[in-house]
Amino acid sequence: MKRLLSIISVIATAVAACQAGDLYHFIKEIKVGGDGGWDYLSIDPSARRLYVSHATKVVVIDIDNDKVVGEITNTPGVHGLAPAPELGKGFVSCGRENKAAIVDLKTLETISKVATGQNPDGMLYDPGQQEAYMFNGRSGSATVIDAKAGKVVATIPLDGKPEFAQADPEAGRVYDNLEDKSEVVAIDTKKHEVVNRWPIAPGESASGLAIDVAHHRLFLGCDNKMMVMMDDTNGKVVGSVPIGDGVDANAFDPGTQLAFASCGESGTTTIAHEDSPDKLTVVQVLTTQPRARTMTLDPKTHRIYLATGERNTPDSFKILVYGMEKGTK
Repeated sequence: MKRLLSIISVIATAVAACQAGDLYHFIKEIKVGGDGGWDYLSIDPSARRLYVSHATKVVVIDIDNDKVVGEITNTPGVHGLAPAPELGKGFVSCGRENKAAIVDLKTLETISKVATGQNPDGMLYDPGQQEAYMFNGRSGSATVIDAKAGKVVATIPLDGKPEFAQADPEAGRVYDNLEDKSEVVAIDTKKHEVVNRWPIAPGESASGLAIDVAHHRLFLGCDNKMMVMMDDTNGKVVGSVPIGDGVDANAFDPGTQLAFASCGESGTTTIAHEDSPDKLTVVQVLTTQPRARTMTLDPKTHRIYLATGERNTPDSFKILVYGMEKGTK
């Protein structure tokens, strides 16, 4: 009952904020420093850890205290880390060496590495089958790894360039954007094969992907400045909203029914409310910073985290934190 009341309170707060037109605010920035590019961010809500790919390593941040607590090194061409909390492991896509690094999340040491396809980019842990997926950008395939054994169990041809992925363990499905095909593929997690292939029109070239498991909805961030809402049972596009330029990530908060699209070129994050499974409404265009294109969400605090750095400014890499509570600039 306490948890139900808490959820109701969060939703009521979000609705009131939407009506007031002032939903998310800048909270703070977490200085990381250093040079080099970045890509995926991921959160382990139970361990209260944020994993941020940066240059050739993964930076580990304590999100209760907002400080860097460690690094995972020896990850050439890192794109991101998929945590498997119940196994105490993380699965890192190392694009430059065509491998996945399997990491002990307590010690942050690499346990082993396994070969993947060419340029593993997106990564995902499916708790339903306890398997990790590496989505290989240049091979147009997915490498499936037994998370306990640390061994490859399947390679799935996708016939396109994969990007973000999401899992629905109860449905036995993994979904992935094929950026160059403007399609979503649905993978049967037991058969390890593509069972559906759906066009995302009116969206084009989606990169970001988020999921509302309860209502079977996917949220796709598309290059033509649109966030599309798709029914993941049949591939029907049921709604869309305008977003900014240069989208790279999406997130969905089941506690508030809010969907997010982070756009690095425009320096904005569009926030939309899922009013119903067939209606999506923009409630805020949050001003962030240029190049803040990748993002993740903490379902406990409802905060979002975006990575960015100043162009041509050394040692400027940082994490921007936004939430429904007011912070100080």
